[in-house]
Amino acid sequence: MNSRPLRLGTRRSKLAMAQSGQVAERVREVTGRPVELVEITTYGDTSREHLAQIGGTGVFVSALRDALLSGEIDFAVHSLKDLPTAQPEELAVAAIPAREDPRDALVARDGLTFEQLLTGSAAPARIGTGSPRRMAQLNGWARSLGLEVETVPIRGNVDTRIGYVRSGELDGVVLAAAGLSRIGRIGEATELIDVDAVLPAPGQGALAVECVAGRPVDGVSGVDLASRLAELDDPLTRAAVTAERSLLAALEAGCSAPVGALADFPADGQVVTEMRLRGVVGTTDGKTLVQLSTTGPVPASHDDAMALGRELASEMLAKGAAGLMGERAL
Repeated sequence: MNSRPLRLGTRRSKLAMAQSGQVAERVREVTGRPVELVEITTYGDTSREHLAQIGGTGVFVSALRDALLSGEIDFAVHSLKDLPTAQPEELAVAAIPAREDPRDALVARDGLTFEQLLTGSAAPARIGTGSPRRMAQLNGWARSLGLEVETVPIRGNVDTRIGYVRSGELDGVVLAAAGLSRIGRIGEATELIDVDAVLPAPGQGALAVECVAGRPVDGVSGVDLASRLAELDDPLTRAAVTAERSLLAALEAGCSAPVGALADFPADGQVVTEMRLRGVVGTTDGKTLVQLSTTGPVPASHDDAMALGRELASEMLAKGAAGLMGERAL
């Protein structure tokens, strides 16, 4: 039997390497095969521009997909929120493992929460984020409290972003809680932001394991890598992120547009019977937000999850969502 290591393509960042390493361990368990990480540099990693300027859709993904198609790697791990909503026919998202905490996390000076930062000084608190979605909702949250916040565009890895707070340049930064958890730094968060205040990016906290559709392992017919990777799939996570990404696609919005979405499963005891989908679109100054929700049965199929997302997007568009998005996907 061929025991060549399976080659997992990953971005080079500490976070990407950590989450890919976690997936690699699970793939070793289900396949009995060694897995090696292949580091790929993406355009999003080398560009100095803010994601909204370079058109965030796919900038962390294209190089990994090229490596898949060329046979340089066997499968890739993406942060699902970075994945364009249009899926190439030749590639398959073979697995979406169980999701980490989808919330945003605040890392602030002096152990403060968002509201404490805003009320603790005469000048508006300076909070860094590279996300128009976060800017819109943080500004909206501040306005709802009758307070002000200054959102500051930043880029960089976790160390760089938290460094702005440690140096005193910023009062706080907002990051994905899942990313902090995966690199063992969730303890540095001073607040896990309630989704009632700030909805996460569609797919936030989830990973996508992608491979070439139908490609056999080691050229052996009938040994399909996608079917083995599918053992890592979590059906409820897949249903939730499918609905969120369907909403994003129906809004014709890109990954860096100011759109938040979260599907979850309000449980009656231990029985999960319904899925709730919430969405928000807003101007980055927070002056105008369109936020709606819908609830339906747990989707029985991919098409059902897609339909729930399209339904909510249609309602949001009817409320004026289209005029609030800076970037529209082409």
